[in-house]
Amino acid sequence: MPASHSTRRGAHTRRGRITAVSGAGLLATVVLAGSLVGCSEEGEQIPSIGYAIDNTVTTYNANSVAGAVSGARQAFARVLPGFNYTGPEGGPVADTDIGTANAMPGDALTIQYKLNPNSVYSDGVPMSCDDLVLTWAANSGRFPMFDAASTAGYSDIDRVDCQTGAKDAVVTFKAGRTVTDWKSLFDATSMMPAHVVASAAGVPDIVAAVQNSDADALTRVADFWNDGWTMAPGDLDLAKFPASGPYKVESFSEDEGLVLVANDRWWGNRPATSRIVVWPKSSDVSARIGDGSVEVVDVAAGSAPDLDLGGFDVTEVPSRSVEQFVLSTSGLFENAAGRRAFAACLPREELASKFGIATEPDEAGAASGGPVDTRVTAPDSLVHESVAGAVGGRYETADTAAAADALADTGNTSATVRVGYLGPNPRRAEIVAAVAAACAPAGITVQDVASPEFTPSMLREGQVDVVLAGTAAAPGAAGTAAATTAMYALRSGIRSNFGDYSNGRVDQIVDQLAVDSSTATQLSLSTEAENILWSDVPTVPLFDQPRTVAFATGLQAGAINPTRSGAGWNMDRWVLRR
Repeated sequence: MPASHSTRRGAHTRRGRITAVSGAGLLATVVLAGSLVGCSEEGEQIPSIGYAIDNTVTTYNANSVAGAVSGARQAFARVLPGFNYTGPEGGPVADTDIGTANAMPGDALTIQYKLNPNSVYSDGVPMSCDDLVLTWAANSGRFPMFDAASTAGYSDIDRVDCQTGAKDAVVTFKAGRTVTDWKSLFDATSMMPAHVVASAAGVPDIVAAVQNSDADALTRVADFWNDGWTMAPGDLDLAKFPASGPYKVESFSEDEGLVLVANDRWWGNRPATSRIVVWPKSSDVSARIGDGSVEVVDVAAGSAPDLDLGGFDVTEVPSRSVEQFVLSTSGLFENAAGRRAFAACLPREELASKFGIATEPDEAGAASGGPVDTRVTAPDSLVHESVAGAVGGRYETADTAAAADALADTGNTSATVRVGYLGPNPRRAEIVAAVAAACAPAGITVQDVASPEFTPSMLREGQVDVVLAGTAAAPGAAGTAAATTAMYALRSGIRSNFGDYSNGRVDQIVDQLAVDSSTATQLSLSTEAENILWSDVPTVPLFDQPRTVAFATGLQAGAINPTRSGAGWNMDRWVLRR
């Protein structure tokens, strides 16, 4: 395996008991963690667990542009489950509590989805295939009024056959579009409650509106789908936030965090702990740990300042998310020469060595790893090593002369580049500082413009020139075993392509890679795509993002999940042990 992903299977423990995390062991690993206690209105003590994440929670809808780069997937995986969830190995795992999804015979890929007959939202309204139709309509790209982050997979669906209110649906894909990652569709946090939208939008039958392409009705539906589930600390209209999982939202405040409580209408196994408090990045995680409010921590390594994790079992593990720079395609970077100038002055190998993670720590106890060289191949795929070998070695060390020459090609001898990310984040601040020092001799002034209010959309709005983030510009947990999300973030017209990069040939390659799993095709097209991308430089991959996952003493069944789901993927199994 090449240096770019030689760390994928390793873990580095910084404090406490050593926890090896590798392969199938991720799923089996059980780590002990601690507890805090909440109080009910009657004053009785309720077992409660605090869970700190490294992202904001701004919406209930993880599928919108804002939601996809928020912590919604980490927070709501067991509030809004789907037909599958992203497991610790990075692939989709069936969630039969929700229902079943089975391929049917036929020339076109056809999947029969059956919801559990007992499935019902926490407000008493049954789940139905209306929820699948809404999910498809919002993410298909057919109806541009929806502000969906990505159309991956859903745009390949020809139709969803559903009788309003029924428990089953048949999803038929377009001819020739046998999507290899279809099992990841209609997954945890993707299916939003259609009945809430129908009521708010005044559209009593969403299925009919979609089937008839009723633009007026769908515009009202989209208006709510895009913004109606916005969440901010304070009073929430809980009628808008019914749950389909073992937990439901109870409250959200600056002082008390995002409180999830057991859903009394849940038809599956009851949650082992009745109350989970999610503490977003806007919380003072260090202070919350200090006052005993947090027992589970899942953050990018070095991203939270002044963490005292004494008494926690701390594991540092490479995640499925790639730390990267996402570049604008306007201003200085409108021309590829400007993007090459920035890439040329990056000390990519040095950054990977200092901030990445190796299979084993070196003699000094430091983590190190090589740079990631590919954007469109899954690290565990058969072709990854060959593709990385064919395209690797680009922009590994800072080259002042090459950067100055490329800058001159834009007609400039100096330039200012604003790098934004969700702050505060000490690790990313160090990365930007190192880049600023390396780029200054080439005439490129790099400014750190991080803020707690930062969102990747600021790149599209021209407020920053570069985003420092993970896969698909996510500030926090991200990535799966498949390259789907990463590929589509480079496709034109996809809203998670925050730099608005567009290349017709790359679009064709992404579309083909999504449906052709043959080794020859994957090798040929992935190599071609990477050669184009290293010339156009819409992004600069750095290294596999290390995640720090910490569990305090006192809770069983905490298991690391270094994907977009985060450690909260099985929070309903966490058990208090005092």
